[in-house]
Amino acid sequence: MTTTDAIGTSGFQRLTRGQTAIDFYGHRRVGLIIAIVVLLVTILSLSTRGLNLGLDFEGGDAWDVPASEMFGVGEAEEVLNDNGVSTTGSRIQRRTSESTDVITVQVEEVPPEVAQAVTRDFATAAGVTVEDISFSFTSSTWGSEITDKAIRALVIFLVVVSIFISIRFEWRMAVAALAAMAHDVIAAVGVYSLFQFEVTPATVIAFLTILGYSLYDTIVVFDRVQENEGRYAGTKMPYEDVVNISMNQVLMRSIITSFSSILPVISLLLIGAGLLGAETLQEFALALLVGMIFGMYSSIFVATPLLATLKSKSGRKTRRERLTGDDLRAAVIGAGVTERTTGKSRSNSASDGQSDDDAASDSTDGSSVAQPADRLLSHPPRPRKKKRR
Repeated sequence: MTTTDAIGTSGFQRLTRGQTAIDFYGHRRVGLIIAIVVLLVTILSLSTRGLNLGLDFEGGDAWDVPASEMFGVGEAEEVLNDNGVSTTGSRIQRRTSESTDVITVQVEEVPPEVAQAVTRDFATAAGVTVEDISFSFTSSTWGSEITDKAIRALVIFLVVVSIFISIRFEWRMAVAALAAMAHDVIAAVGVYSLFQFEVTPATVIAFLTILGYSLYDTIVVFDRVQENEGRYAGTKMPYEDVVNISMNQVLMRSIITSFSSILPVISLLLIGAGLLGAETLQEFALALLVGMIFGMYSSIFVATPLLATLKSKSGRKTRRERLTGDDLRAAVIGAGVTERTTGKSRSNSASDGQSDDDAASDSTDGSSVAQPADRLLSHPPRPRKKKRR
């Protein structure tokens, strides 16, 4: 079968058949610029808006009061004002689902006697008993302990991952993988800051889980890159070509893996949080969804292009130009590597009794878009020496 047989006529067909020829390295600046813009927006949002930290981090008192026609957000604010509790920085919202309909009130820490008085007034205003109201208290030191443990776990994880990738692959891949993971976490934090989603312990757990998804997708790509690097070692192929070929070969797998992971998370948001009213699932699933989307992007447009940039500047000399178009597609589907830059294709065709015009026509008809890797060797194999008897 030639390289042009069964080539998809549309982009979707070529994607599903593993026949894409996307120049990822050539578009690396676009991907990296988008990543830098996301990071700058995150820094700007964090400096101006900050994070909407939950009760577990800031500390304070919280009530869940059954909602009704006679008791809503306005009535809850009146109860707080009557008891001298400041509503500045407080969170009062109505949470409704098929099973519950409550007014959630979160305020800064107040004295125990004031908290008891507020609870009684909530019960009176809502027309329920004190036992029907859920009250919780969280110390601010609890939030600092959670933050310290999360940072410690993050540092240990990054160190272990760096050592593993450096041993299994090489240090440049470790740098690229760490940059992609940092991009994913920072971008997810930026989304929470920009839209003021509440940050809870479940959110922190989800942020740490994001690192695993991001690393998995990146390692899949790096493993293929290393495999192709050894495969084309004898052809002195530019590392940019190795990266492009590898990315196109695992592109569909990366997309399917990411979407198969995202769909259950969407189900958690729609069913678990939306229909069943599980707020903890919503806090966890939302962070996972944001992180997975950025993880899919970073493994394709951040980690691998950054690796190619680091390797291409490492002083490795090659004798070929980058593959593009049909030449790149031929290498992606395993038909071989073209020779386009050193004039060897002409000299080889001339030595075979073929004119320059014939060689040019062969390079455009698709039957000789690619040539086997052994044709790229710069010298003929040495003849074997005859043994003396």
